Parts: sequence; C-alpha cells; structure tokens
Amino acid sequence: MSALTLDVDPAAALQEARRIGLALFDDIERDLVRPGITESELSREIHDLARSAYGIKLHWHKRVVRAGVNTLLPYAHEPPDRVIEEDDILFVDLGPVLAAWEADLGRTYVLGDDSRKHQLRIDLPRVYAAIEHLFRAEPDLTGAALFDFAVAMSRDLGWGFGGEIAGHLIGEFPHKKIPAELRHSYVAPGNDLPMRAPDVRGLARHWIAEVHLVDEARQFGGFYEDLLQA
Repeated sequence: MSALTLDVDPAAALQEARRIGLALFDDIERDLVRPGITESELSREIHDLARSAYGIKLHWHKRVVRAGVNTLLPYAHEPPDRVIEEDDILFVDLGPVLAAWEADLGRTYVLGDDSRKHQLRIDLPRVYAAIEHLFRAEPDLTGAALFDFAVAMSRDLGWGFGGEIAGHLIGEFPHKKIPAELRHSYVAPGNDLPMRAPDVRGLARHWIAEVHLVDEARQFGGFYEDLLQA
C-alpha cells in the first residue's frame, strides 16, 4: 500500500470503486449493447464512455467483450472479432481503476427471446450469491473448497463451469500481476489457505468471485464477476 493511501479504508475504497463500476455497467446496458456491431467496436465505445462519463483512464486488465460462441472462452483467449447478432448473448468484463483502487466486474446481456440464454443470465447471479453466502458463513473456507462449490452448483443448475478459477485477490492499483504459480491468490484448486486469513502485513485480503457458466451443446456461455463482501 502506498504512503498516499495509508489513511484510506481498503474495504470502503473497493466498495466505492464497485459503485462507480456498476453505474458504468448500467449505462452500457442501456445505451451501448445492441446487435450489428462488432465486439471490438463495443469495447471501444465502452472505453470512450468510461472516460467521458466517469473519468476512467486506467484499466488494470484488458477489456473483454465476447458474444456468441466466443462466450465459451475464458479470459486468456483472444478469439476472432465477432459481430453481435439479433438473438445473441454477450458478456462484458471490465477492470477500471478508480481513485487508485481496482474494480473488477462482469455482466451478461441477452438479445432476443431465447429462453435458455435468459435462464443462464438468471442463474449467473444466483451462483455468485451462493458463493458469497458460503464465503461469509465459513471463516476457514479455502479457495479450493469455494472453487469446488462453484463448479458443483453450476452443474446442479445444468451448466458447465467454464473457468479455471472462480475468483482472485483484488486491491490497490497497481497491484503486482499475480503469477500463475501463486495458487493462494486464486479461488482455484490447490489453494488450501483460508480465504479470510490476513495477508503478510496482517491486513484483510479482498476477493473477487468469477462465475463462468457454459452450455457446450448450444455453444454459448455467460459471465458474472463481483466483489465478495465478508
């Protein structure tokens, strides 16, 4: 933590970053999501809106806009650009930096009347809410156990789980890029430490949950990401 922010409550700062990020997502859904444009065009429009309406100039990770079959792919992939169609599903994953604090949010949008796609959009926050409830209820919960819970609940609802992780640490920008081998920084297999254990400085750690549900047979998926609140 920098000397400039020693007097800032990290939990409050992350909540404020989240609040502004959610307002941006409301604007995206109302004003930008539509058929007939490419993923990259929507991404550029989101960047311009974030800068003009909210003063967001930095993003701690790349903007991710995926539609149709591209929604099956996790974050690290770089699929070909795709046009958003009339009866499509798409998700947006953003990591804006607000007043030196990172937000990390993902939401899914459905165009048209496909009931299966609409059900996926309903189930995404349901899985997130269950993850958050378990996180709050069990102080000794490990990242590995929470990952297993997320996968099991997704399958119980009739979906595959598309992510290799179900969350990660979040904090002040610029935090160090988390190497893949640091499994204790992820909600993932192999993380056998309690997620609510303090960091090496004795400070509370803050977590993001990621829910990536997929329908392999229908070739689409959806994504939901938000701050876990203890």
